[in-house]
Amino acid sequence: MSKNVVWSGGYVSTEEFENKAGHRSGVLWFTGLSGSGKSTLARAVQRQLFDNGWQVIVLDGDNIRHGLNKDLGFTEEDRIENIRRLSEVAALLQQHGNLVITAFISPYHENRKQAQGIIGAERFHEVYIEADLETCKKRDPKGLYEKVEKGEITRFTGISDPFEAPEDPALKIDTSNLTEQQAVEALISYIDTNFKL
Repeated sequence: MSKNVVWSGGYVSTEEFENKAGHRSGVLWFTGLSGSGKSTLARAVQRQLFDNGWQVIVLDGDNIRHGLNKDLGFTEEDRIENIRRLSEVAALLQQHGNLVITAFISPYHENRKQAQGIIGAERFHEVYIEADLETCKKRDPKGLYEKVEKGEITRFTGISDPFEAPEDPALKIDTSNLTEQQAVEALISYIDTNFKL
């Protein structure tokens, strides 16, 4: 970064944004294997919160790769940069009073720790959307596991690339054993406890 780049603060504080929104801001960082239910749950929770007057934004990994991060692939280096950029975006959005729900595989402990550092430990809530590999393969909503089996994808998280499960997440949702509605209810309960003013 150039020495001539200076941070410019705004005239409205995060607390003022929160008071106007009626809830605390922060980031729910969903992590889990492809097919675990991250995007589905993020959208369902957003819908319910929005209907109740919340300012809530979903950042979906695939959607971000259509624009902001379309120049990145899936090497370890690109995954690191992908998460760094997304963390910066999430940090800016939550500073303006939004509850941000991210849906990224984010497979490495170190990357999630970096995200926490960028966003701030008090604003970062790691949520492990857990599902065993067999369940994810059965769901295969994007047909990715099928492509892996055909050899069309050679590097894939949970099969040929590692997924480092969170050791101590703020919340764990096991979608192998919960219905979508049960998972949403558990998430909403956590949000009410941690973000309601």
